[in-house]
Amino acid sequence: MSKRKSEEIYYLVRSDILPEAILKTIEAKKLLDCHEVETVYEAVEKVGLSRSAYYKYKDGVFPFNAMMKEKIVTISMDLEHKSGILSKVLTYIAQIGGNILTINQTIPLQETANVILSIDTVYMELSVTDLLDTLKKMPGVRKTQILGRG
Repeated sequence: MSKRKSEEIYYLVRSDILPEAILKTIEAKKLLDCHEVETVYEAVEKVGLSRSAYYKYKDGVFPFNAMMKEKIVTISMDLEHKSGILSKVLTYIAQIGGNILTINQTIPLQETANVILSIDTVYMELSVTDLLDTLKKMPGVRKTQILGRG
């Protein structure tokens, strides 16, 4: 007889019914991810959790949006060569919770520069489609398109 490989089973559970140790593990992970603390020891001390409980749960709990969304999207935009346009695009992305990972920009030719942005979308308030639609409507943005997701 062959053994079946055990499947990972996921459940969607409201946070108000989770045990305190799991909630504190999530908080400790957030502190580490946001670089508010540098070590696991500092994180667990700050949230009032034992290190053993943290290590028990850390690989098994994730925010729902991190599991359900594409995390990184790369978009290409053609922008008019005018002062402040790229700044407005970057400010807007930050305001809706997007985190810019990389920026590549060409030298403007014929008054247009191509900009490629890699964006972490996990905490974005809008879908990627809505982001592109809004960017297309911004003054100075001539073209937007998705290059990749991952």
